[in-house]
Amino acid sequence: MIVFMGTPEFSVPILKMLIEEKYNVGLVVTQPDRLVGRKKILTPSLVKQVALENNIEVFQPENLRRNYQYIIDLKPSLIITASYGQILPKELLEKIPAVNIHGSLLPKYRGGAPIQYALFNGDDKTGITLMEMVYKMDAGDMIEKSEIEIDSNDDYGSLSEKLSIVGSNLLKKRLPDILSNNYTKTPQNEEEVTFAFTLKYSDEALDFNQTSKWNHQRIKGLSPNIGAHLIIDNVVVKVFKSQLSDIIDIKPHEIKIENKRLFIGCSDKAIEILELQQAGKKRLSTKDYLNGQNLFINGGMTNE
Repeated sequence: MIVFMGTPEFSVPILKMLIEEKYNVGLVVTQPDRLVGRKKILTPSLVKQVALENNIEVFQPENLRRNYQYIIDLKPSLIITASYGQILPKELLEKIPAVNIHGSLLPKYRGGAPIQYALFNGDDKTGITLMEMVYKMDAGDMIEKSEIEIDSNDDYGSLSEKLSIVGSNLLKKRLPDILSNNYTKTPQNEEEVTFAFTLKYSDEALDFNQTSKWNHQRIKGLSPNIGAHLIIDNVVVKVFKSQLSDIIDIKPHEIKIENKRLFIGCSDKAIEILELQQAGKKRLSTKDYLNGQNLFINGGMTNE
């Protein structure tokens, strides 16, 4: 019996593959239901929805480190994790073999935000690493890696979707070997390790003292779900889409509006904001947004 652990959309194709290939997934472990949206509706994870649709038992501990014994008692042959969202306790890993589908080419970008950081840093490629799990963050031996190119139009949503398919295919290929313990593995080179720690709110802020490219990449890495943010007249505005501009006669933080287009100065030149959402308002194209408000016309930018 296999225990699958995952939470967001990235995890869904991997769980679906296990179900379609008729592996015995006896338990799905996912994060507790969360309040979502302006109306604060209690919403299950996408992984939980798939599990329930397929009559698979779901376990949702708020803190896995304190509540893992139930998994051990089931005596599964393997744990498979894919963007679960909590650290597996040492006691669990000592009892049950576990593998992880990680969204980077390890040892680059250990941590909870590898896809975001690949976009933040403007990388031209990334990939999936299928790895053994140990009680040290993403430090286990590697079973196999699969590389893909990052398209210039990719944001977090599109790149995460591509990588989840890559991860599903890679696990499908190697899972028989893993279950029969018939595979080779490669230790990670500790000298090449970099980290992509789980994002804090401050990591989601735009910084117009940085270059336009830096801000554009930050927006891509946080779209379409979270959104990068800026603060103007103490009002939070999330930005979901942008493009680089050729306007250079503009100072950092300076706002320029022309023909219902919104430009903000960065350290080198302007960035054009294409899609945004003011706190408490709907998400809109910039053109539609500027038709109905004057926040950017009269407002002042706030540094965080």
